[in-house]
Amino acid sequence: MEVMNKRSSSFSDVKIRMIQGAILALALTIFLGNLMMWIIMPTSTYYQKWYPVLVAATNSTFFDIQGTIMMNFTFPILFIAVLGCLYVHLEKKKSDIVTSSYRNKDWLKILKKPKIIKPLGMVTWIELFFLAMFIILCVWYFSAFVYLQFSTITTYAATKGVEVWQARIDELALVIGLTGNICLTFLFYPVSRCSSILPLLGLTSEGSIKYHIWLGHMTMTLFTIHGLLYILFWAVSGRLHEMLTWDPHYISNVSGELSLLFGLILWATTFPAIRRRMFELFFYTHYLYILFMVFYILHTGMFYACIMLPGFFLFLIDRYLRFLQSKQKVRLISARVLTCETLELNFSKISGLEYAPTSIMFLNVPSISKLQWHPFTVTSNSNLESDTISVVIKCEGSWTKKLYSVMSLPSSVNRIDVSVEGPYGPASTHFLRHDTLVLISGGSGIAPFISIIRELIYMSSTLKCKTPKILLLSMFRNTTQLSMLKLLHPIAGTPSGCSSNLDLQIEAYITRETEPAQENSEPLRTILFKPDHSDAPITPILGQNNWLWLAAIISSSFALYLLFVGLLYQYYVYPMDHGTNKVFPIYTRALFNMLFIAAAIVIAASAAFLWNKKKSDRETKQIQDMADSAKSLNSLLAYADQELESLPQQSLDKSIKTHYGHRPDLKRILLEVKGSSVGVLASGPKTLRHDVAAICSSGLVENLHFESISFTW
Repeated sequence: MEVMNKRSSSFSDVKIRMIQGAILALALTIFLGNLMMWIIMPTSTYYQKWYPVLVAATNSTFFDIQGTIMMNFTFPILFIAVLGCLYVHLEKKKSDIVTSSYRNKDWLKILKKPKIIKPLGMVTWIELFFLAMFIILCVWYFSAFVYLQFSTITTYAATKGVEVWQARIDELALVIGLTGNICLTFLFYPVSRCSSILPLLGLTSEGSIKYHIWLGHMTMTLFTIHGLLYILFWAVSGRLHEMLTWDPHYISNVSGELSLLFGLILWATTFPAIRRRMFELFFYTHYLYILFMVFYILHTGMFYACIMLPGFFLFLIDRYLRFLQSKQKVRLISARVLTCETLELNFSKISGLEYAPTSIMFLNVPSISKLQWHPFTVTSNSNLESDTISVVIKCEGSWTKKLYSVMSLPSSVNRIDVSVEGPYGPASTHFLRHDTLVLISGGSGIAPFISIIRELIYMSSTLKCKTPKILLLSMFRNTTQLSMLKLLHPIAGTPSGCSSNLDLQIEAYITRETEPAQENSEPLRTILFKPDHSDAPITPILGQNNWLWLAAIISSSFALYLLFVGLLYQYYVYPMDHGTNKVFPIYTRALFNMLFIAAAIVIAASAAFLWNKKKSDRETKQIQDMADSAKSLNSLLAYADQELESLPQQSLDKSIKTHYGHRPDLKRILLEVKGSSVGVLASGPKTLRHDVAAICSSGLVENLHFESISFTW
């Protein structure tokens, strides 16, 4: 029977992979078509041949010229996002058993090898390829538009009433602004935490922040040059008064200047010297992106805004869903205070909330800061611990230190208001494809490895899968930080001794102590909270089929937006533009479009959220009633006592070998690891991740496959 089940699961997974392949092929075809539009747009061929045909095909009284741009640039990307939702939904359906049969079938493993390139840091060949393609696109877009605009520069200068050299400055400023629009088009994809496009590229939001940073610097650099060149043009041509014009039928200069001003303030706080020393200033000024985008759309109108609209549209959907989830206070049921200024927070969740290892969750504690949200690694496993979800917090900043001081007060805290967003993480993992896993951590970088080890415990004990050998190399500053290793063992939901099924070896390195310190007799402190009845367990924001619901939200919200815009143009804009001497102002059209986008997203996302909330309310109420009962409280107390007594797991202690006064010889250790496929994961400081990446990409051995885990936001 077990063999038949495996065969059936294998057959199902083959069908899923075939469907996913078809989805990827369709998405790639649409993307290449959209890319072709980007390539031909800055050429005379587009404006003389393609553009009139497209206008005739898509232009109507419902959408006017805006319909042409949306059909060319907005609709294709949103359709790819819907396909991405279907792809990720199918990815979650794959069985864990069959994953092991694809152990050595990573066809792109050569292209995934990391390289250290200054100032980019650690990148793969795939990332370098896409970065080069993006730069080539920007250079082509800029040069082709310069050639197109300068070909008629004499006529333009005469029409404008300026010298030819002055007209060149004017046109150059315009082209640089258009090139900056390309960077802005891609800016919001990496920060959409529920993105369905990033998984198509094998990426996650938390691992793509560096792309957002690169694109942000490029965008603001180009927009700043764009603004300075226009100021130069107005100065040399005696037209400085145009800085204060707000033309209702053309580009509005004032709104562009305001957008640039807010962008510069935001940009100034993003540089590492300021961001690391004054994180709160960086965090709060980032909210200026709202004003930046509003005045940007008022400046350009919807003609150019529709080009960058897809990424921003998907970001707004993601942001509103996060807002809906964050309004609910969650049930914080317990906390463990470790001796190394580390906290483990345990929240109640419904059993239907599933997440992959290395997921993260954002926390907000209003008593510390009402606006700040911070990401922390989820260390629990949704299979082993079906009713709770845990995160580990290391004191490394002012926010975490304030939280730790509250938790470590002599008088116990009964309840703390907490809101969450997430968890977010990869749709699936591929740890079983390797013969051996080498996990290298520095300090609090061990947190994501806790979730990986717990996942492998579940696979070996419950699914009876063959799991890889595990070598955990953990580096700590002092002996007190060794207490973090006690979190490796699941706190609940696992059979006794199941971790012994794993071939687990732990090498701990204490770098700043030459000999074992005296044992800290102070026990780990556990705090049991008394949640309010209104505090709810954490639930999936869109239910168990969240990706299908997200596809429905994207589709329906865009359809509603088109309906609103169509009605506006049909009954108001078109009659005014064609039946009277008045022309509907561009900035008013932009305001209506922004209103329609917001209304469509709120209606579609709220409907999906409320529908799923209604379905989960029954389980939520059961959890709340059980938690409020005296029986539940007594069981919690008994569980806490049992947990304190069993923390030093004997099987875990036997796996730990501690070294003092030096760091591990990573090169020697990695080169000596046996196995046809060795997965190497590094988490911790940048220098550590770069050192490990350099060893794996050195070419000395072919069996090392590197992956970096970074949660630097």
